[in-house]
Amino acid sequence: MTPGGGIFRPARDGALVPVAAVRNAGRGLALAGAAVLLLAACAPEQPPPQAMAEDGGDWHAALPGHAPGRFGFGTPATEDRVALWDIDIKPDGEGLPPGSGTVAEGRVVYEAQCLQCHGPTGTEGPNDRLVSSGPWEQWPAGRTVGGYWPYATTLYDYTRKAMPQTTPGILSDDDVYAVVAYVLHLSGLVPADGVMDAASLAAVEMPYRDRFVPDDRTGGPEIR
Repeated sequence: MTPGGGIFRPARDGALVPVAAVRNAGRGLALAGAAVLLLAACAPEQPPPQAMAEDGGDWHAALPGHAPGRFGFGTPATEDRVALWDIDIKPDGEGLPPGSGTVAEGRVVYEAQCLQCHGPTGTEGPNDRLVSSGPWEQWPAGRTVGGYWPYATTLYDYTRKAMPQTTPGILSDDDVYAVVAYVLHLSGLVPADGVMDAASLAAVEMPYRDRFVPDDRTGGPEIR
């Protein structure tokens, strides 16, 4: 008995615990155990999934919720659906779509979709620098368009798939031709009246094309 009138018993750490609380906790555990036993008695008896699989049964049915063997997600990969994703462009220009874009049109696209990440002239950032400031004869020119892309066609491929960074895929084919023309113009590789299409883009000679070599590794530890 304590001055407050309750009956207490010492706990392991020396503190005092009300006897009533101990009794109530015991009753709660007893009720929980009884509920588990009741549910176990009501549940249908099933062999373990491994045993069902060995007997040829559907072990999926033994899982909680009776999950089916197949969920039926997705749709068949038809030729038309595959074609929607088959948009890779090769260095020689194979795969470039119809369409065209001018440097002037590209400036409009660039200022609306690219300027905030690459700066007004492609040099300010905060994201990757697009335009080199020094002469091309100085090596290396950094990871800019002129110094990092051996083929202008692959610049189109990357831009169409990955840019703008937060909303990739929103540019039309003509928009991509135009903005690529503008970026190449900022790099001094296309004149101000330049027009990019499948033929003219494939004909652009990137400054460091000869600095890149084919990857002809054959596997294993040997690298040729």
